Amino acid sequence: MVAPSLRARVRAGMIEEIKAVARRHLATDGANLSLRAVARDMGMVSSAIYRYFPSRDDLLTALILEAYDALGDAVEAADAAVGRDDLRGRWHAVCRAARAWALAHPAEYALIYGSPVPGYAAPDDTVGPAARPPVVLVGILHDGVTSGRLTPPPDDELPGPLRRDLAEIAAGLYPGMSEALLARGMAGWTQLFGLISFELFGRINRMLPHRDEYFDHQTGLMADLIGLPRPS
Repeated sequence: MVAPSLRARVRAGMIEEIKAVARRHLATDGANLSLRAVARDMGMVSSAIYRYFPSRDDLLTALILEAYDALGDAVEAADAAVGRDDLRGRWHAVCRAARAWALAHPAEYALIYGSPVPGYAAPDDTVGPAARPPVVLVGILHDGVTSGRLTPPPDDELPGPLRRDLAEIAAGLYPGMSEALLARGMAGWTQLFGLISFELFGRINRMLPHRDEYFDHQTGLMADLIGLPRPS
């Protein structure tokens, strides 16, 4: 394999340095990134940064992709570390990993799950990385059904239009999966990130000082709703 040229290595290093400075701005200024401010912190003339990122949106997209992939890596590693038959253990491990990543990277979490950035439209290549956590969660349910350890709820509990929507989603993830089970899994997914957001953005912190216990209790309630079996 041919080693990257010196120019390519220098360019890659500059890109990483720009992203590191931009992440520091996220922590202090939120998603209101300014390429000029990033260039100033790096001791560059403002025009030079455009050789690496043509626009603010290109830099935001790079940071968003990295955040989604870092979160995806965390939840996938947590899931892989638990035995395949321990469905409930996998569920809790993935939920805890998502929360731990968010608490360790609050600015990056706010970038991908906070308020939309005015004037920014995420490109299609962010869709796949963004889907990694819910795909892991739904995969736990799919494994439960295929192993016979999880019985899907009746699909007739769903309104017809919603059932059709969920059938399209299931076809792209796990063809043949119960729409009603997918609906409950998606409820667990939205509950998970709602819990994380409420904690990270300080919505519950004064009233609930024992947030570890609260988090586990709430994710356990969602596991019950889904029907994930408790340890015998």
